[in-house]
Amino acid sequence: MNRKKTTWLWITFLSLFFSLPSPAHPGSRVEIHTLRYHTHPSFTRVVVEIGKLREYIFNELKSPDRIYVDIYQAKLNPILHGKTYIINNDYLSKIRIAQKALSTVRVVVDLDLNKAYYRVWHLPDPFRIIIDVYPSKLPKPSLPAKQKLSMIRQLGLGIGKVVLDPGHGGKDPGCIGKKGLQEKKVVLDVCNRLKTLLEKENLEVIMTRETDVSLRPEIRTVIANQKQADLFISIHANASRNRKLSGVETFYLNFSQDPSVIETAARENATSAKNIGEMKGIIKKIVQNSKIDESQELAQVIQKSLVKSLSQKYKNVRNLGVKAGPFWVLIGGEMPSVLVEISFLSNPTEESRLNSALYLQRVAQGIYEGIIAYKSSLEKGIE
Repeated sequence: MNRKKTTWLWITFLSLFFSLPSPAHPGSRVEIHTLRYHTHPSFTRVVVEIGKLREYIFNELKSPDRIYVDIYQAKLNPILHGKTYIINNDYLSKIRIAQKALSTVRVVVDLDLNKAYYRVWHLPDPFRIIIDVYPSKLPKPSLPAKQKLSMIRQLGLGIGKVVLDPGHGGKDPGCIGKKGLQEKKVVLDVCNRLKTLLEKENLEVIMTRETDVSLRPEIRTVIANQKQADLFISIHANASRNRKLSGVETFYLNFSQDPSVIETAARENATSAKNIGEMKGIIKKIVQNSKIDESQELAQVIQKSLVKSLSQKYKNVRNLGVKAGPFWVLIGGEMPSVLVEISFLSNPTEESRLNSALYLQRVAQGIYEGIIAYKSSLEKGIE
């Protein structure tokens, strides 16, 4: 199958993967009949009892400020449909729950994002989704309840070994700029520079590929697991049909319905050898990924450091933020894992920058500083 057909297949696959569940299968929905909340002195907790493992996503919206959680393959007990709970404290006004679509339940928390921040997480057995909202006037707390600290932090684990993954390679060039610059060459260059920086910190660095060879996305975390890596960092260059789009962004493994994320995932996943029949197991791996919180924190510090490093030397560096996405290259990793899109080869200005040794060094420096900042946070614990 040629690359064009493979990419089309993945876009079709992911469109199905992230679309609302089919009305033809209403019997597979789990019924949600319990939503409870409690306002503690330092935060408000909302718990949605689900009972069975289900996909979910969350996001925030403006005008007015609110956050929502969409739970798939679910239906509401009639007693909860359209239910509103009035809270009216300084930072949170109400909680709402409704049947958004035939197989999607939506929970909405109306709050003031200038006065509050939040955390959405889940617990298994029985499966339940938890939304914690904190007043911003208080110091940011560590993880709540049983997950007050991730297992990594509870055990005081540190960073000694990092696996760097230069995306694509061999017969798969990845994105190609209008002037012919290939993603596979750019990211290998960045990884070599990053390796040099990290080794000066006495970290052991392993590359998934050191030369121009082909390597399927799903094999890369297998290598990291076999090497018992502490971190997995996959480096890529971005592309878009909109040639004006520019910037850097960092991903961690989770679900997403953001069209731009779906397009990026489809492109990066195009060389996977997995089949649609394996979807159920794939979904379970993503939902049960115990490293989501740590991967998100790692993504945040890398993104912040990368933007800072580039902005010190270059103008108009766009911060596209940290996002969740279903990238094959991150599935199955037994350590905090992120995918960094370092710039757009489809953008003429950024293609020229990616062809510059100075720019690539700034990219490596930014990612390096993010890794070291994350390493230091583990050594200090959560502030």
